Amino acid sequence: MIAAVYAALTLVTILFLGSLAWGPIQFRVSEALCVLALFTSEAVPGLVLGCVIANLANMALSGAGALGLLDVVFGSLATGVGAYLTWKLRKTPALAVLGPVLANALIVPAYLPLLLQGMGFYTIPFTDIALDGSYPYMYLFGLVTTGLGEAVVLYVLGLPLAQALKKTPLPASLADSQSL
Repeated sequence: MIAAVYAALTLVTILFLGSLAWGPIQFRVSEALCVLALFTSEAVPGLVLGCVIANLANMALSGAGALGLLDVVFGSLATGVGAYLTWKLRKTPALAVLGPVLANALIVPAYLPLLLQGMGFYTIPFTDIALDGSYPYMYLFGLVTTGLGEAVVLYVLGLPLAQALKKTPLPASLADSQSL
């Protein structure tokens, strides 16, 4: 169920926010669901599967072709690492949600310039930064923008969502004794 909700929310975000949800500057509202890993280790594979589904769908919708597999593989890896760190650091939620922020900020910008350039995007929107021959600058730009976008989503939406969920029976129903 976590996978389905994550995938649906990612696709809705991409449809409504367009390039602000997928590109050099990202605000994926679905990333707020990473806080589910505060309550159960089962959220980790659910979030990864949801990310795979969403990125496969986005690959088809965007026309990214085989280059979109970079996002399917490495974007899902970033989500998995972030969700795992959230689970491991769950006793301190404000620190735990830093896991997805760092994972996405470090991993996504490593492949995103290749994907965007392969799709014909040669300049970052709203800037004069060209992708041609400027991989280090693109990586640093992506590190900052992806990290900030992820931080906004997790700290502004994710942590309040976790607080709201704590007041429901959901955490007790999700609680498990598994350790990843």
